[in-house]
Amino acid sequence: MTRGIPFALLALTLGAFAIGTTEFVIVGLIPTIAADLQVSLPSAGLLVSLYALGVAVGAPVLTALTGRMPRKALLLALMALFTAGNLVAWLAPGYGSLVVARVLTGLAHGVFFSIGSIIATSLVPREKAAGAIATMFTGLTVALVVGVPLGTFIGQHLGWRATFLAVAALGVIALLGSAALVPPELPRSAPARLRDQLAVLAQPRLLLVYAMTALGYGGTFLAFTYLSPILQQVSGFSANTVSLVLLVYGVSVALGNLWGGRLADRLGPVPALKRIFAALALVLALFTVTAAHPWLVLLTVLALGAVAFGNVPGLQLYVVRQAQRFAPHGTDVASGLNIAAFNVGIAVGASAGGLVVEHIGLMHTPWLGALVVLAALGLTALSGRLDRRDGIADRADGIAVAAH
Repeated sequence: MTRGIPFALLALTLGAFAIGTTEFVIVGLIPTIAADLQVSLPSAGLLVSLYALGVAVGAPVLTALTGRMPRKALLLALMALFTAGNLVAWLAPGYGSLVVARVLTGLAHGVFFSIGSIIATSLVPREKAAGAIATMFTGLTVALVVGVPLGTFIGQHLGWRATFLAVAALGVIALLGSAALVPPELPRSAPARLRDQLAVLAQPRLLLVYAMTALGYGGTFLAFTYLSPILQQVSGFSANTVSLVLLVYGVSVALGNLWGGRLADRLGPVPALKRIFAALALVLALFTVTAAHPWLVLLTVLALGAVAFGNVPGLQLYVVRQAQRFAPHGTDVASGLNIAAFNVGIAVGASAGGLVVEHIGLMHTPWLGALVVLAALGLTALSGRLDRRDGIADRADGIAVAAH
């Protein structure tokens, strides 16, 4: 390994950190943005949906359209687009221009993680490929632990625009780091054509996994999008305290993600997902009861962080295993489409949460989110039953994960 390779990975990780921060920091800023732009909470919450929609469209469509571009040139273009989107948010005179900024940054996000994994693996020896991907994705985890609470704190004290300016500065650093440190000649796989992606979408068993993913995250974000208003309006926390609560939540997410991965390795993806979805539905239901009690709601938010993202490793592992069975030549495409399914769930869940807040009230979001997660649990049980019918054990140890 050459001396420059770790620094190239660091540049990718910083890009992932900046992107993760701008995606999730909006949750902590919704009350501030709504008050400043004089829009409703549901309208401010729509900024979460539109970003996720940009990711969902950008990941498959733009990855296919940019398949022939040199990888480094594409990476730099994406970081430039991401930085520009955050600068537009910083300068946004009103709600409409902020919507444009969120869509732009969402489009960059989708392709960044699609090609970032490929670039990361090309920077290290083959036997260290998984570790390189894990290093890059650490940026997302650190964004939840550090970036979101810090960005929320900045936004509450210096104005929400200052948060986007700070993230744009991170984007510039990641852009310059990638320009200086990422090698100019990078191997690239054959472009993923839209036809290949449509072929994967023709497989009912893969569609079942995508539905599990979308419902699981739809239920989570139906409530999570409005976490900050609930903590301020119902639990009685100050804006400063909400920043600390989000810090605790981020630490819990990081631990829960590790726990979810180990559970999926130990039990197999389907048994692990059933347990995590059941726990998530229970915690969301409890949130409805504990929201008015400050100490109890802190424990609930801690538990929510532990289970809200704990299903990511199991869902990604399961979709790859199912793709190896039903679309063996499209495992990369299948994995990428599952990332799109995550973001479709976030977009629809956040939008549905806005309708709930507008028409029946803020505190109906947690229990309705729990019902949606229960639907994901039902689909997971169905998929496991179909696997057993086909003679595939829950652990599926005999199905190897493809090397990328």
